[in-house]
Amino acid sequence: MSRFVDKLPFFDRRSSAMEEAEDIPRSGLLHMHHNHQQQPHHQHSGLLMQPQPSPPATKQSSYTLAQLLKRVNEARSDASSPTSSPTHSHYTIELGGSMPGSTGSDLSDHNMHGGAGGGDGPLLPFVLKFTDLTYSVKQRKKGPCLPALPFSRGSVDPAEAEAPRMKTLLDNISGEAREGEIMAVLGASGSGKSTLIDALANRIVKESLHGSVTLNGESLDGNLLKVISAYVMQDDLLYPMLTVEETLMFAAEFRLPRSLPTKEKKKRVQALIDQLGLRNAANTIIGDEGHRGVSGGERRRVSIGVDIIHDPIVLFLDEPTSGLDSTSAFMVVKVLQRIAQSGSVVVMSIHQPSYRILGLLDRLLFLSRGQTVYYGPPGALPSFFEDFGKPIPGNENPTEFALDLIRELETMPDGARDLVEHNKKWQTRMAPKMKHHEKPTLSLKEAISASISRGKLVSGATDGSVSLRPESAAAPAAAVSKFANPFWVEMGVLTRRAFINTKRTPEIFIIRLAAVLVTGFILATIFWRLDDSPKGVQERLGFFAIAMSTMFYTCSDALPVFLNERYIFLRETAYNAYRRSSYVLSHTVVGFPSLIVLSFAFALTTFFAVGLAGGAEGFFFFVAIVLASFWAGSGFATFLSGVVTNVMLGYPVVVSTLAYFLLFSGFFINRDRIPSYWIWFHYLSLVKYPYEAVMQNEFSDPRKCFVRGIQMFDNTPLAVLPPALKVRVLQAMSQSLGVDIGTRTCITTGPDFLKQQAVNDLTKWDCLWITVAWGFLFRILFYISLLLGSRNKRR
Repeated sequence: MSRFVDKLPFFDRRSSAMEEAEDIPRSGLLHMHHNHQQQPHHQHSGLLMQPQPSPPATKQSSYTLAQLLKRVNEARSDASSPTSSPTHSHYTIELGGSMPGSTGSDLSDHNMHGGAGGGDGPLLPFVLKFTDLTYSVKQRKKGPCLPALPFSRGSVDPAEAEAPRMKTLLDNISGEAREGEIMAVLGASGSGKSTLIDALANRIVKESLHGSVTLNGESLDGNLLKVISAYVMQDDLLYPMLTVEETLMFAAEFRLPRSLPTKEKKKRVQALIDQLGLRNAANTIIGDEGHRGVSGGERRRVSIGVDIIHDPIVLFLDEPTSGLDSTSAFMVVKVLQRIAQSGSVVVMSIHQPSYRILGLLDRLLFLSRGQTVYYGPPGALPSFFEDFGKPIPGNENPTEFALDLIRELETMPDGARDLVEHNKKWQTRMAPKMKHHEKPTLSLKEAISASISRGKLVSGATDGSVSLRPESAAAPAAAVSKFANPFWVEMGVLTRRAFINTKRTPEIFIIRLAAVLVTGFILATIFWRLDDSPKGVQERLGFFAIAMSTMFYTCSDALPVFLNERYIFLRETAYNAYRRSSYVLSHTVVGFPSLIVLSFAFALTTFFAVGLAGGAEGFFFFVAIVLASFWAGSGFATFLSGVVTNVMLGYPVVVSTLAYFLLFSGFFINRDRIPSYWIWFHYLSLVKYPYEAVMQNEFSDPRKCFVRGIQMFDNTPLAVLPPALKVRVLQAMSQSLGVDIGTRTCITTGPDFLKQQAVNDLTKWDCLWITVAWGFLFRILFYISLLLGSRNKRR
């Protein structure tokens, strides 16, 4: 990757940024490694895992962090000089000065002497610390729906009356996770594992969560946390028809900046595929119930890869091993260990780790009903439970023993209170023994600078700068770019991905086209070659009403499209992979070409077969109003898909609402006959405007006559009279009225008929543009529903 670190002579070129950091010891000192030797796995010795000191190195091959940052600054200066090579594209992330008023030499002296606290020993680059996290939610009261009346018999159960309204999910949880380590949160179902992960990942609103979460002692701004972290959900939310490589490449295009060349993004994806062990499955689709794809373990690793494509500093995972066999689960955690060793803080929840997985974990945090019952390294579990009076048998998995004991205690009246109190006393007793292990950490700015110089945090910001909160309160806080790419780049990537999915599932469009063609064929054969008689006019009205309402009913199949993608959308937008507006517009662009094809298919099937008027101009207007109906109908279904969360809820709403639209369209009852208290629904009806538009397209010609002479008796009791008698009645009427009314005299023209139907308040073009406007309005409402309904934080 071409960045300013390319100028550093002591950086070896490797295939990925993660691999560059694998050989760097967890010591705060960045060493040269000309001979890449595998670091020995550290042993658990004590309550908290401490980084092991790196092997002694010569002065020529060892550099402190301050010296490295100084060289980085020098390299940045060289890169910006006129003599630098123009062929290299350098991507830098500015973080401001490490300390106000300090120089590079001052910083070097500061770090060489062990920071503010002084002393010898390695520095800890990243420490995620959480203190006294408490989170409660309102608990619904149990009991009858109606409150007890004063005169009702019996009394309310006192226990139920005194039931607390608030349920505590987290109760003063404290601990820390460090770079290079995996901290695992364990506990039974409902113990608060996922809630704690959400609290650390800033997925709970600040008003509800009490306590503090800091990184290197500094509170994290929400935008900054989204830039430097990633959150992997428990479910594998992936597009089934994309291959593994395509899935990761699209993630790279979302999360990596536009300034990074496509070639470098592909290199990053290929390196990540190798790191995740997915090389053999790179060209295999993800798959679903109907399409065979990758295995469950591979799918889980792809889910992790999608969220770590930008090489985050902090990684949160909610039960990444759930539903996997022991081998797949071990491979997933092994991947997480490599990610941690590359310079990340990894925090995960896990249900019940095996012996092999336990050997990969560095810290354990056991929860019971929102309380901490153990916090420390796996190696300290035997001594902890031995002090509690429940020694772990030698042949038993310590975590299984701990979880079984916690479940057993939870069945008792006092729950795991004794174990919670024992943990507090044990932590207090062990604290003095750990004091000599505590080392000052780097400031957040220094730590992020060091991580970036090692190749971490590939995404950075769109303008090449990420700024933290200034240490001086008087200085203004610089904003962190929320998205890695501009709007048009996101829209292009989303559109391309959606087209690939559409192309690989042609059966969806084929079924829609078949439904439209079958409907058009049935209507064409029923209303074949309608004449201009009064009966033909009534039959035209029926055709228009059924045809226009069918357009909207056909669009109801757009309802499950977003519902199927809903949780993928939530996962991708949780950490600002793209804007919601980009998704809405790309969703519109991808769906519009199919609407054009469906409109022409329906118009060609019905217009000429039914014998509608207007010629070529009338035909193209008919196509336009059918297209507008499809546009408005699909927008309506799309909007509902953003409001409802279940297909079974959505279809009844769509079908019933469209039935109401047809009822108030003006077909069953004329506009001037609708009661005043329902007239507002007539103007809200989506079917009204297309129905009136095709009516005017058909009957707007004043030269065309639809009722002549004796045809005026049709649809009346006089229709059964013999034709000769009808002629005599016409003659009598002519004499009485003083108007010559013959058998060929035009009684009702098209405009007259429109006036009878009360279709005269809008022109056909007005109806067309209003229908188009409905489509835009529903998509705007869809966007608003995404803004309001896709919050990723708990209340």
